[in-house]
Amino acid sequence: MAIIRRAAVVTALAAAGILALSACSQSSSSTSDSAGDSSAAPTASAALPAPFDGDPVKVALVRQSGAGDYFEAWGAGAQAQAEFANIELQVTDARNDNAKQASDLEQAIASKPDAIIIDHGQTDTLQPLVTEAVDAGIPVIVYDLALTDSEGVITSSQSDESMASGVLDQLIDDVGDGAKVGYVSAEGFAALDRRAVVWNDYVKEHDLDVVFSTGKVSESTATDNIPLVDAALKQNPDVQAIFAPYDEITKGTVQAVIQNNLQDKVKVYGIDISNADIEVITADGSPWVATSATDPAAVGAGVVRALALSLAGQLDETDVQFPAKTITQQFLADNKVTNVTELRVAEPSLKLDDQVVADWLPAVSE
Repeated sequence: MAIIRRAAVVTALAAAGILALSACSQSSSSTSDSAGDSSAAPTASAALPAPFDGDPVKVALVRQSGAGDYFEAWGAGAQAQAEFANIELQVTDARNDNAKQASDLEQAIASKPDAIIIDHGQTDTLQPLVTEAVDAGIPVIVYDLALTDSEGVITSSQSDESMASGVLDQLIDDVGDGAKVGYVSAEGFAALDRRAVVWNDYVKEHDLDVVFSTGKVSESTATDNIPLVDAALKQNPDVQAIFAPYDEITKGTVQAVIQNNLQDKVKVYGIDISNADIEVITADGSPWVATSATDPAAVGAGVVRALALSLAGQLDETDVQFPAKTITQQFLADNKVTNVTELRVAEPSLKLDDQVVADWLPAVSE
């Protein structure tokens, strides 16, 4: 039985890996398909206001994405919402190359777009250029980028506190206070750093015994974390649960658990959701028992809406956070969820269709 379950999870992980490797070469149409629903777009109940009622509004989207279909879905959602709002997105993606992202942002500023969206990145690399863009009078919104000076900038993110606390509540419910736990993450990334703060609080509050901490983010995050977690598990086979707060890291952690035949003893808790993630979570015998997530396509669309409302003079806040939901393996099984489209039906709040919207700007995520 254990061998059959092990094969099921390995097959799901292999499929997820193939998707991650092919993600950067997918066409825009295949990206939209992977994001999910093909239902008709919502209809606005009011006409587009200025500056969206004339020529397309030119917006530079300067990205720092990674492997996996999460980033593909985020981009697809942003593109769909932009098209609805008469925004022409000019997209660059540095793919974990900080120097290239800085160069991309420099070029974006020089092109004098109507606005700039920055998706992820490193504070030290981008803060001076963000300040330069603001000084040049270009509206800027950042997503999951920590800034030391956010004056004149709209900041946006998933609610990392709610994401981490939601899934860690599930971990405590499952294994209890004082459990032996592992932590697989990386430093220097805004979202992971915010989640680390919550993790440290839970470790203290629940007297968790952290027997190992490891992890990294790279162009091949899932693959590169397998040997790190494998080595940690060999030294600490009595670990009861592992918190791996980024889905690519989670998938590498799951593979390492399986390689050590510990899937019946070790529970894995992640963050984020995608079609590939759902395939791994729902595979027979998978140790990935819970994740906390937003719908990436809905978040990408929400970031574009926040910018659009700001340009129209209709956004009162300067920090926009998108709430998350904790999704358990049992919830997916009970609702027969096999992809993000079906997850939206089972958990409609993921659509974010009541977040940063207007009568002329309903939520569009695919």
